[in-house]
Amino acid sequence: MKKYIFPVTMTFLLISCNKIEEKIDQTVQKTTEKVQEKAQQAVEETIKKTVNESINSLTNSQDVRFNDLFPTTGAPVITDETGKKFKFPTGSEGYVFKYKADIAVLLPFLEGQPTSDESRSDKTARKIDGQSIIDKISLASKFLPENTFDTSFLEEIKTDKSIQYYKLKRFPNSSTLIYNPTNQTIIQYVEVNK
Repeated sequence: MKKYIFPVTMTFLLISCNKIEEKIDQTVQKTTEKVQEKAQQAVEETIKKTVNESINSLTNSQDVRFNDLFPTTGAPVITDETGKKFKFPTGSEGYVFKYKADIAVLLPFLEGQPTSDESRSDKTARKIDGQSIIDKISLASKFLPENTFDTSFLEEIKTDKSIQYYKLKRFPNSSTLIYNPTNQTIIQYVEVNK
């Protein structure tokens, strides 16, 4: 009988040790997940706070007309326009315009705009892949306070494969255009480099 007690006891002891080890592994894994989750939350809260402070500290946010930045003579190039000018705490300026236009007329008009440095300027607008723009807008919209930024158009540009994207740099202005050929709506972001 003693022959059997020792192996049975050792088997129970081995099983108990395995269960204890398994329980320790589970506890360590849960603790690690909680720490990672709390760290991620802390990072997100810090980023949101920083972005909120930056947005709240925008100065000279004002309505602006397309013609204020791109003077025209003759027939108007765009219709149904809205525009905002932003001056960031860093001192840099940016413009966002939304309007309707025929891209075949608009691009040559923008390409013909005067530049202060031809060597740092593009001669023609170039069509670009819009995925990087979508990614940047998506990322930015996650950290913005609610109702700061209308992201409804984001779903449209993600799903509509006919949307076209253009980049044009006419120093000091650098324009990114999102063009919807279905309704001829354009969203244009202009960054002013100094």
